[in-house]
Amino acid sequence: MTIASAFVPRRFDIPPAEVRLFQVDPESRLLAHCHWQPGKRNDVPIIVVVHGLEGSSDSNYVRGIAEKAFHRGFHVMRMNQRNCGGTEALTPTLYNSGMSGDYRTVFEELSNDDGFEQIFFAGYSMGGNLVTKMAGEFGADVPKELRGVCGVCPALDLAACADALERVDNYFYQRRFVNGLMARYARKQKLFPERYKLNGLPPVRTVRQFDDVITAPQFGYRDAQDYYDHVGAKRVAAQIRVPMLMITAQDDPFVPYASFLVAKISENPAIQFVAPQHGGHCGFISKHPGSERFWAEQRIIEFCAARAFSA
Repeated sequence: MTIASAFVPRRFDIPPAEVRLFQVDPESRLLAHCHWQPGKRNDVPIIVVVHGLEGSSDSNYVRGIAEKAFHRGFHVMRMNQRNCGGTEALTPTLYNSGMSGDYRTVFEELSNDDGFEQIFFAGYSMGGNLVTKMAGEFGADVPKELRGVCGVCPALDLAACADALERVDNYFYQRRFVNGLMARYARKQKLFPERYKLNGLPPVRTVRQFDDVITAPQFGYRDAQDYYDHVGAKRVAAQIRVPMLMITAQDDPFVPYASFLVAKISENPAIQFVAPQHGGHCGFISKHPGSERFWAEQRIIEFCAARAFSA
């Protein structure tokens, strides 16, 4: 089921998107694809969707949530993380799992500049870690405009995820991620040759090696383990006070279910924790047709709608 969802043919009934750029630091911008309800009223709720590692705003699960949310009456914003979706030229930096500040900046612009009154975030895998981390960093000081956060298979413990990827049965996924990361690094090197080097790099065959050799030194961490220790949302999950839906599968091959037990996610009353036995990594394909076919997407829409339209 982990891989199946990526190959299920899907068509999406959603209007054309408007492109928007968010200035998240003096040198970096994020590109979003926005689907506005008629009139772009700021009293209509908005869902911001954040993809996972090596995904983009065009990933099927992002479009799936966008379609369901739009037809339920939400504005929808499909985010690209830094460098993703062909946006390498919009920032001199790479991207990493600790950049929750980018999404806090997006939130603040939507609430302060656009005046949106009901803002929701939904993130998958790496994106799930980012929005969970953002929620935990708000702590008890939750802005009234932030109505809910959803995470699907969030990678809260990156060391555990890196270890899981090194299992033999995850060779396909590991190779896919590493090939994508190294190809992106090569594109960055062409754009910013003074900042990135290709010659002299040691071999990179695993995600952990990529983080040791490239991510950690680029962002000021000692090594991959230091990076993992600092950016995993497990450090701040206990501080979450905004209503949150967290979905994971007990058979997820590289976001270990044990990491949620260690983080004591189910003990936080702000978090609605749902962990079916099966679902793989961000798969959750149901045998039921229609809206229930992609089960996790429907749970996100129901969670957000209950908090947006209950009044």
